[in-house]
Parts: sequence; structure tokens; C-alpha cells
Amino acid sequence: MEHSFSLGWIDYSIIVIYFAFVLGIGWALKKFMKSSKAFLEAGRSLPAWVTGLAFISANLGALEVIGMAASGAKYGATTIHFYWLGAIPAMIFLAIFMMPFYYGSKARSVPEYLKLRFDEKTRGFNAFSFALMTIFASGISMYALALLAQTILPFQFEINLLGWHMTPFDVYLIISALIVLIYTYLGGLTSAIYNEVLQFFLIVIGFTPLVIIALIHIGGWEGLKAQLDVVATSNGFQPGAWTHTWKFMGHASTNPMGVEWFGLIMGLGFVLSFGYWGTNFLVVQRAMAAGDMTAARKTPLIGAIPKMFLPFLVILPGMIAIALTMDPESGFALPLKGDSYNYDTVIPMMLRTYYPVGVLGLGITALFASFMSGMAGNVTAFNTVWTYDIYQSYIYPKGSDEHYLKVGQWTTVIGVLLSILTAYVARVFNNVMDFLQLIFAFINAPLFATFLLGMFWKRTTGHAAFYGLLSGTAIAAIHHGLTQPVGATSLVKGGWLGTVLHTYPSEMAQNFWTAIFAFSLALVLTVIITLLTKQKKTEQELKGLVYSLTPKIINKDIPFVRSPEFMAIIIGAVAIILTIIFW
Repeated sequence: MEHSFSLGWIDYSIIVIYFAFVLGIGWALKKFMKSSKAFLEAGRSLPAWVTGLAFISANLGALEVIGMAASGAKYGATTIHFYWLGAIPAMIFLAIFMMPFYYGSKARSVPEYLKLRFDEKTRGFNAFSFALMTIFASGISMYALALLAQTILPFQFEINLLGWHMTPFDVYLIISALIVLIYTYLGGLTSAIYNEVLQFFLIVIGFTPLVIIALIHIGGWEGLKAQLDVVATSNGFQPGAWTHTWKFMGHASTNPMGVEWFGLIMGLGFVLSFGYWGTNFLVVQRAMAAGDMTAARKTPLIGAIPKMFLPFLVILPGMIAIALTMDPESGFALPLKGDSYNYDTVIPMMLRTYYPVGVLGLGITALFASFMSGMAGNVTAFNTVWTYDIYQSYIYPKGSDEHYLKVGQWTTVIGVLLSILTAYVARVFNNVMDFLQLIFAFINAPLFATFLLGMFWKRTTGHAAFYGLLSGTAIAAIHHGLTQPVGATSLVKGGWLGTVLHTYPSEMAQNFWTAIFAFSLALVLTVIITLLTKQKKTEQELKGLVYSLTPKIINKDIPFVRSPEFMAIIIGAVAIILTIIFW
């Protein structure tokens, strides 16, 4: 992308003020960080609206803002399935069924719940795999922020520091890492959560005018539909393939995502979505920081409200961008990348095109905010899992609370340093984002099978859970090694076992089916091994960890219209209505 952003002093002022606020929040909360629980768990004292917005903001990082806009351009309205099918049902399920186990068990993390429900080895497997994922995800956000800053800020310089030849990319990377380090080190999880709330509002305020202005420019929704029909037909699809979500899902060859309805529902709508939203400690940690059980259950539901409407904020700009690109009279064009377009540049290119000086600073700050929330969210999840589930469990189990507070703070430093390393990995391997998403299919899909059986079948044993997890991950690797998407030029995208037994229409289809195979085998083997092994946990030990052994939550002090169940019904109904409208 060209270095042609014109920033004025007011743009730089907005960016500086934002970073000052971020650091100020951390400094203001420093005095409250007197225990490991305060630092790593936010003291379980935050209101539901704060944890709810943080719940969704922690997920609103570089992969979503840049990735979903890119997918909107590449796949059109079918990308919305990641929200109305791939998020809302799972968030409702988490709130109604899973949060009572997480919060009621007093587990400090998802891996610790696995220890309470199954055994130590199952906890250890999940803790180490999750720690690796969070460091990679944080590094991706850090890389994206440094790359964005290098692209849009006009400063060109070179610095030699102790023999290290530093480019602008290196400097921006270090600066972003230092900012996240300072406010998470000072204020812990509480600082990260309050900053995520700030970042959520910045993202909404920064991108909403962009969508409105661009939509007006292209002639409103009808004008966009007409131009996207041109995009569809030029790519060999029927008119409407870029503007409908379900209409063309009958066969993989009739929609740009290359996925049929069963693969979509089972792969995305069930396995990947429930596996991500129900078992990923990055988001679950926000709900576990709530002040009481009701607030914890409402956290995913409050997050689901803006989540339903985020497609209009992050996917619609991508759809507009590809429509304008295909119109030679629009004056807008996405840059090329090989034989296709560089879809990752959708948001920066739209900001450059439509935002004047002053407003441009707000849009760029919104982008920075999304990347920072992704970085901080992963770092705080990493330091909690490392401190409680790895260090306290396997390295030094008898330390004082003050000791674990210091470990948590120093783990923050280590997490940021490791994230810097993975950011450079992302720079070297341009397919690392696809690889990271594939890791989610490898780990979250079999993990969801384990949780599903563990929470709803009291007979499930620790041995079955552990070997089910291992087998699910193994079959995911084997399936990936024997398949490839169309046009794959790298073994990272499959076929690395030397024989390709099946070719998928797209990477998305391959990921969905990888998740389906991983979940299915993990589920079946966990059941079989459970029937062949003895349950070592008593019913008393499983109380509060299994659905049938957990007292049902009855809160007579809260009217039904203010209950999580009522919220879930309304949110589900709105999601169904939106799906019908854009069918």
C-alpha cells in the first residue's frame, strides 16, 4: 500500500491522547493490585456491563477487524455466518449452561475447571496448548499494529541500538509492546478490561462514519447490491451470491465461501463456535471477573447485543470496497497481491479514501484500539494460565499470595517479550494467520467434545477426556495432512503427508471439516474409553461441575424480564430475524 496518508496535527493529537488514556487507566488501578486475585482475576468484582463489553472487545482484535473486512470483500455476506450462526448461539449456550459451572466451581481458569472435573493431566494439556495459542495471537495483533503504523505514519528513520539496526517497523513494534506491557503490568486484568471497554467505544465511534459515508457514496444498499451482483457474476456466481447469507448454501460451488450448508452448520455453527466461545479462556476470563453469578451469566449476553450488529461495522466495509474496486468510475481500488487483491488492506484503504484530516486520526486510533485490545486480552489470559495452571501446579505449588502476584507481573513481561518474537514470525511467514486459525480447529474442536461430555455426562472419566483430546488433535493433523484447498501453494495449507486425498473449494471449507473430524473422533473415543475405564471422582466431588449434579439456579429476587434466560430469548429472536432479513 502506498504511503499516502495525510495526517494533520489534530490526528496526531487524537492518537497521543488515546495512548495517554490507556496508560492512565493502568496507573490509576496500580494501587488496587495488592493480591494475585486482584491482579489475575480482577477480584471478581466488576459489573456485568463492563465485563460484557470487555468480553466482546477482547475478541475484537486484529484478526476480526482486518480479517472480517477482508472476508467481506472476498466472500461477501456469507461472512456474516461467523456472527449470527458462529457466535450468538454459542454465547447464549455459554451464558445459560456453562457459566454456572465455571463461576460456581470457583475455578480461576478454564484449565483449572478441567482439573476439577477430570484430572491433572487434562488440565496440563489444555494449559500448555492455550498458553501457546495466546502468545501467537498476541504476536499477530502486535505485528498488525506495527505494520499499520509503518504504513500510515510518514516518518522514515533508522536507528542503531547496540548493533541492532532498527527500522520504523521495529520501533513501532517495540512502542506498542511497551504500552501494553505498562498498563497490564500496572493494573492487571482490571486495567485490561477497562481499556477494552474504552477500545470498544472507540472502534464503534471510529468506524461508524466510515460505513455511512461509503454506503452513501455507492448509492445506498440498493446501489451496493447492484454493484455486488456484478462482482458475483464476474466471479462465476449467480447475482446475489455476495449479498445473501443462506440462499446459495445448497452446494459448495454456488457460493464464494465454497462451503455447503452441512459443513457450515456443523463445522462453524456447532463445533468451532461452541468450541471457541465456550472453552476459550481469553473470553471466558472476562465473564469470570464479574461480581456475582447473575452478572457472570449476563456477561456473554451483554456482549452478544453489539456482536449481532458488528457485521455492519466490519464486514460491510469489505463488501463496499470490492464493489467500488469493480467499478472503474469509482476512483477506488484495492491494491493487488499476486493474482488477486490484497484484501487485508480494506480498512486502511477505506479510511484513507473517505476520512479527512481530523476524522482520519479517529479512524486510525480505532484501528490501534482493536489491535491493542487483542494484544492485552491474550497477554492477561496468558499470565493467569501460566501463573495458576503451570507455575503454581508444576513448578512452585507452595508459594505465598504475594509471591504469585510477583510471578503474575513478571509473567506479563515474559508474555509481551514472547509476543514480540511471534510478531517477527508473523512477518517472515505471511500465511501465519491461516495457520493460527487452523490451530483453533486443532485444539478448540476436540476440547469442546471433552467439555460437552464432561458437563452433561457424569460418567465421563479423566483418562477418556485426556486421550479423547489427544486423538482429536491427532486426527485434525492427519486430515489436514491429507487434504488441500484449491490453489494451495504451501504445505502449511495441507497435503504435507505427501498424498492429497481430497481438495476443498477453499481454506474455509478445509478448516470447517478439519474441526468436524477432530470433534467427532474426540467425542466417540471419549465415550468408548469412558465405558472401558472407572470413574474415580465421587458424585460429591462432581457437584457443581456436572449439569445433573448441580442445583438449578433460582433467583426469586430478580424478575424474569431481568433474568439471563429472558435476555437469551430476546437475543436469539433478534438473531433469527436478522438471518431471515438477509437470507
